[in-house]
Amino acid sequence: MDLITSRQQRLDQIYKKVSWRLLPFLLLCYFFAYLDRINIGFAKLQMQQELGFNDAIYGMAAGIFFLGYVLFEVPTNLYFEKVGARKTITRIMILWGLTSMSMLFVTTPQMFYVLRFLLGVFEAGFAPGMIFYLTYWYSGARMARVMAIVMLAGPLAGMLGAPLSTQIMSTFHQIYNLSGWQWLFLLEAVPTVLLGCVAYFYLTDHPSQAKWLSQEDKALLVKEISQHQSATGHSNFKAVLKDPWIYFMALAYFTIICGIYAIGFWLPSLLKSGGIQNLQMIGWLVAIPYLCGAIFMIIFARSSDKWQERKWHCVVPTVLA
Repeated sequence: MDLITSRQQRLDQIYKKVSWRLLPFLLLCYFFAYLDRINIGFAKLQMQQELGFNDAIYGMAAGIFFLGYVLFEVPTNLYFEKVGARKTITRIMILWGLTSMSMLFVTTPQMFYVLRFLLGVFEAGFAPGMIFYLTYWYSGARMARVMAIVMLAGPLAGMLGAPLSTQIMSTFHQIYNLSGWQWLFLLEAVPTVLLGCVAYFYLTDHPSQAKWLSQEDKALLVKEISQHQSATGHSNFKAVLKDPWIYFMALAYFTIICGIYAIGFWLPSLLKSGGIQNLQMIGWLVAIPYLCGAIFMIIFARSSDKWQERKWHCVVPTVLA
């Protein structure tokens, strides 16, 4: 019993070291990924009138992002496993950052559509690839809390990014003859490009390659994760395609995503059309639902890991939402 306890304590220490090394950086990367997706909702408050775009043009541009994302998500993740996390995340972040930055040059609907489509293409695979990457470092029993921490970037991007975006648009409007929405795309894309460059030197593809872990720690961590993966088994890609539950879960996730992005893309405009003209006030009001999401995401994730129960911890929040 003492040996088992000692081993578990050692693993807890290793996981703590891994978490402090990886999770803050990945959370920051995903924060800007989500922000670069939804900042179009705030840019709309100025750019739609300046460029003469109607709601149909805006809706098409907002949605075409997901066409590029869907078409390239699976190929990107197959590439992810072969090339490694470090190079793939670097490529993804630099390309999507440059594309998001290029949004400041939009003058026609066609440019708007093309850049939003390319943003989806270049960002495709980042979120699922990041999840896949974390399975190299954590056993299944610890993944719920880990995923909650990283995915916390979504509500954080809404909670912090909303007032940040509206503040940028108000403060920088007409500086160097650029509108506030143009500064928004520029300033929120620069950190993405920089983080992509940092990822190449900071991330490690696999625990066995981690120079910041001792040989003993690496061996213990790899053994722990291998044991859990052996216990859960593996499925090939064809078997996954034949599993009806995959399509059911995809449909469930689709409905969740529709609600989430409806808030991100349209809530700022709804608030403005409701009579709120102050951009900063719109930003703070948009942050409220994301704040609630962040709090309850952590609560449900901790509870899920504590009780080792997944089904009802997914069903109940989804129904309530």
